[in-house]
Amino acid sequence: MATFSELGLSAPLLKALTEMGIEIPSPIQEQAIPILTGERRNFIGLAQTGTGKTAAFGLPLLETLKTDVKHTQALILAPTRELGQQIAQQLQLFAKYMPAIRIQVVYGGASIVEQIRALRQTPHILIATPGRLMDLMQRKALSITDISHVILDEADEMLNMGFKEDIDEILSHTPEDKVTWLFSATMPRDIRRIVSKYMPEAAEVAVNKGGEMNKKIKHQFVVVRESDKTEALKRFVGVQDDMRAIVFCRTKIATQALSEDLKRADVKAEALHGDMSQAQRDQVMKRFKAGSLKMLVATDVAARGIDVNDLTHVFHHSMPDSLPYYTHRSGRTARAGKDGISMAFVNSAEVRKLKMFERELELKFEKVLIPQSSEIGVIKLTSWAEAIAAVKPVAGNKQIEDKIEELFADFSKEELVAKLVTAEMKKLSFDTKDLNDTRATGDRRDEGRSDSRSSRSSSTGGTRFFINIGEYDRMSTRELADLIIEQTKLPSSEVTVVKMEERHSYFEVPAQHAEKVPKDFTEYMLGSREIRVNRADQGGSRRDGGDRGGYSIRRDGGRGGFSGGRRDGGSGSGGSGRREGGSGGRSFGGGGDRRREGGPRRDGGRR
Repeated sequence: MATFSELGLSAPLLKALTEMGIEIPSPIQEQAIPILTGERRNFIGLAQTGTGKTAAFGLPLLETLKTDVKHTQALILAPTRELGQQIAQQLQLFAKYMPAIRIQVVYGGASIVEQIRALRQTPHILIATPGRLMDLMQRKALSITDISHVILDEADEMLNMGFKEDIDEILSHTPEDKVTWLFSATMPRDIRRIVSKYMPEAAEVAVNKGGEMNKKIKHQFVVVRESDKTEALKRFVGVQDDMRAIVFCRTKIATQALSEDLKRADVKAEALHGDMSQAQRDQVMKRFKAGSLKMLVATDVAARGIDVNDLTHVFHHSMPDSLPYYTHRSGRTARAGKDGISMAFVNSAEVRKLKMFERELELKFEKVLIPQSSEIGVIKLTSWAEAIAAVKPVAGNKQIEDKIEELFADFSKEELVAKLVTAEMKKLSFDTKDLNDTRATGDRRDEGRSDSRSSRSSSTGGTRFFINIGEYDRMSTRELADLIIEQTKLPSSEVTVVKMEERHSYFEVPAQHAEKVPKDFTEYMLGSREIRVNRADQGGSRRDGGDRGGYSIRRDGGRGGFSGGRRDGGSGSGGSGRREGGSGGRSFGGGGDRRREGGPRRDGGRR
């Protein structure tokens, strides 16, 4: 394996790397750096999250810059402000002994006036989110017509977040003789289109191609009912004091609710999602990196750019729908040569999805059991006893000590220990239920039996409902769950879509909400069709066909917006049901606002 000095890097960069403790290049760095420091050419680098892509393009870029040139020479596009900030921080560290190099990062969510003022210094390297760059270009605050290098980092994620048109527009303003370096975890069709249009004769390096995972990551899963997932997470926290983890949820609502539940259980946790201001997000990340937080509860988009090397766990509180998202999530742990655990919380019907992930990613999920409350009790009591044993006695109040000795005088050592342990146990509150779901493990025959339309509360302790929305409406189970969550205002952990058929579906919520849910859908409309929700035992009318409800497919291939609302023209439930960063938009009750999440800004700054 080569060293950085053997890759031909200059002395200032080597000195900075040595001080940072970086000695051996990663595979993507070892293969990319010699190409990028050599002949000017377009380049494609395929590698997963956590493999060192920033250094793979950042170090060669710093080598090629000309400090006497008065215009911006390099543009780096990143999907989110967090990743943009991370890239800027890394490049500043690499360029520690290259003081003439000026680096500037711009993104949404921060003052555009301040950014315009900073751009007057004409940075050699400009790092930007696509939407904020478009805003600055429209204000004529910068020009990219003379740049020599364009770097697209996390290119697949930029396309997933709906920046395809923005990237086309931005690249159309760059000179034809520039070189483009593209780094991505996957290579979907739209990226191949960019390559064929803007990157002729590009060299390509693939590391971990096809989604191969970091071998240091141990992939585990537990089978747990939706309503028990949060309690299960608390138990895993309870059995490992030194845990530092990111917990992934699908929606902002679920992220906020879970972080609040954890804090009520005295777990040091905070949420990170798109509704937070930049100052709030920066404060949370500062605390997390400093170690004062045990857990960060985040959405996929908000977690982009998080760079923490000592995470012990990644928890998938909700499983992602795509392989790249699982890869990106899991890659947050097992960094810098350390081991890590990626643990998926799945219900019995989702076990089949794990089998698909195993095949496609060529990995093996190990089934583990959720700790019993008795295990946590032993750990906490042992920790309590060790703390007492470690106390060094000091001179105290003799009168009090004599009184206590008098009270304890008639007890044997065994009796006294038993009393102390019993008293401490009373302070510990445990849910003694076994949370491991021992029902079906993905067999379709079991799934069929579980979807009987008989009256019942299911074995999860929940109540099953019929809703006249199905596959005909071109909704995924995830999108249907989001709709139900928005309309009922229930936590995402309490809504489970059990089965989706052509024109109707079944979902479950905890029994205590059984009276509330049908009322939440009173006179609710999907397009021109009235949506009906009733308990499964009451059956569903066969008149559930009709209009598909305004759900459309846009020409660019992205999903359009479907809207739901009241028959009386009221706004319905309002809030956005869009996935963070997703293209297009859909609103439940509020109508068809197609803007990406975060309002009018098109970049990651408002996510």
